[in-house]
Amino acid sequence: MSEVQLNEVKVKPNDRSFSLLTAVLVWCGLVVLSSMYITIPLISAFSSTFEVSLQQAALTGSVFSLFYALGCLIFGALSDRFGRKGFLMIGIGSITIVTLLIGFVESFYWLLVLRAIQGAVASVYAPISLVYVGEVYPAEKRLTTIGFITSGFLTAAIFGQVLSSAIQEVWGWPFIFFTLAALYFISSLLVIFILPKEVRSPSGVSIWDIFKQMVVLLKNNQLLLTLFITFLTLFSLVAMYTVLNSYLSTDTFRVSSQELLAVRAVGIFGIILAPFAGKLSNKYGISNVLRVGILLATVGVTMIGVFSNLFMIVLMSVVFVAGIAIVCPVTISMVSILGEKVRGTAVTFNAFILFVGASVGPAIAIFLISMLNYTMSFIVLGVFLLLGLIVSMFIKVN
Repeated sequence: MSEVQLNEVKVKPNDRSFSLLTAVLVWCGLVVLSSMYITIPLISAFSSTFEVSLQQAALTGSVFSLFYALGCLIFGALSDRFGRKGFLMIGIGSITIVTLLIGFVESFYWLLVLRAIQGAVASVYAPISLVYVGEVYPAEKRLTTIGFITSGFLTAAIFGQVLSSAIQEVWGWPFIFFTLAALYFISSLLVIFILPKEVRSPSGVSIWDIFKQMVVLLKNNQLLLTLFITFLTLFSLVAMYTVLNSYLSTDTFRVSSQELLAVRAVGIFGIILAPFAGKLSNKYGISNVLRVGILLATVGVTMIGVFSNLFMIVLMSVVFVAGIAIVCPVTISMVSILGEKVRGTAVTFNAFILFVGASVGPAIAIFLISMLNYTMSFIVLGVFLLLGLIVSMFIKVN
């Protein structure tokens, strides 16, 4: 997102309403991003309902993430010109309608089309909410608030799967979308009536200017290395859970749907570290914290494939999620630093790469399952992350 000239914010720094505003932003991020992950437990259901292959069914997650990534490039620049709160209202209002329609689809083609549209309109929230914090919150509250919002984004990976699995088990997959539509409607009311309108001066920067700045960013080798790690973040998260869901459903474990639901829910404990990534970086150095996060994720996903004991597999899934929870906010900070004068555009491009990774994750996971056994699938994901760890050794951020 391009830089904007800021005026004095409407909310005073000592106003207790900051807690309420933060709660609304975290809640909206949680439910909006949940749409990206709700189809992970539904791949088999979609395959049988619409009589398509598992690879085709996995596209329901990929098209959402791909169009989400593309939307991140566009809506940030538009919000620079037309305002943050207005776009947040439009985005959440639109996703409410689209999500409701998905519950009524009877063809796989329309399921894919509506998931693509859903991803595009959902992309309004993440990049714009982070910039909104910079325009409404005082400087001393911004980093902590962004940490909480990022935690909401990551928690959505678990919450979305748990909600999807629980509703699917009782009422069937269409009611997942009906439930989310109701949550989005409530969220739109919260945005309308609780979030204050930011006070700002339009930047006058066009979408074309944003793309030209991105070309400049691609010449920054340090930034490219960081973006590679960004790609691995959600790619590995989505791929790991896709493989894990299939693995635990085999005769080897015979995990019931309720037990599988608990396995997904336990992953939330790994996300606890996300809000502390900033403080850890200040104390131990941002590059060191990044490497520790990647190392945790690498060990976690690899050990899931090595262990045959269910308790250890669940424990390693938490270790993996903890690593990802550290890496995600740290890479955002690093990209912001490396972006220098065009850091807004750099953060936008980082979001694009992040969700491109999420769009590739399901397809790669299904491919690995079909070509390799489960143990090797987890180890291959570990190798990807190990490559990211090696790349991180060459990144130098002051």
